Amino acid sequence: MVEFQNVSFSYGDVPVVENLSFTIQKGETVGLIGANGAGKSTIMKLMLGLLSGSGEIQVDGLPVCRDNLAEIRKKIGFVLQDSDNQMFMPTVYEDMIFGPRNYGLSKEETEQRVDAVLNQLGLTALKHRYNHKISGGEKRMAAIATILTMAPETILMDEPSTALDPVNRRTVINTINTLPQTKLIASHDLDMILDTCQRVILLSQGKIVADGPADHILRD
Repeated sequence: MVEFQNVSFSYGDVPVVENLSFTIQKGETVGLIGANGAGKSTIMKLMLGLLSGSGEIQVDGLPVCRDNLAEIRKKIGFVLQDSDNQMFMPTVYEDMIFGPRNYGLSKEETEQRVDAVLNQLGLTALKHRYNHKISGGEKRMAAIATILTMAPETILMDEPSTALDPVNRRTVINTINTLPQTKLIASHDLDMILDTCQRVILLSQGKIVADGPADHILRD
């Protein structure tokens, strides 16, 4: 589903990722771990074409280039690290319908998706709440809901458990484990990674230093 071949990227003269090569199979859930600045968020932005480096990246067989960005972004949902950068409409409901409606889904089908996702996450009470009046944890859950409403083939999650209380954190973990999509999860919450991912890629200074079964790497 995702393939990186000799990918490098620098901010100015500062290298962030160097000569990365890896593949993620369809339906696989992969954890991306490493210290701050290791390149986790950069990898996700490169997949979406938000950043452009050297080397080759493919998503579902499509090279990540300007001509393919619209199609690639239909295939990928990105849960941002900062929910305030993702929730830009007045209410949770308006945020959830924005993407599906702009991609041409009918009002009826969009409503069905919204209600199904809110019910799945136990967030029905947030449907018509104003984004500026909900807590940080609620906003994080709502941001995840907006992406699930898009029903993407691949989901990228950047620190999905940040600001969540134990109950909502467990809900997110359970939700991730029921999703059939390909998933790439960047997180410092290693317990969550162990609970959700079969495989882990460990980054250090922009390079892959380990790639293998989650229980093996996280227990080492």
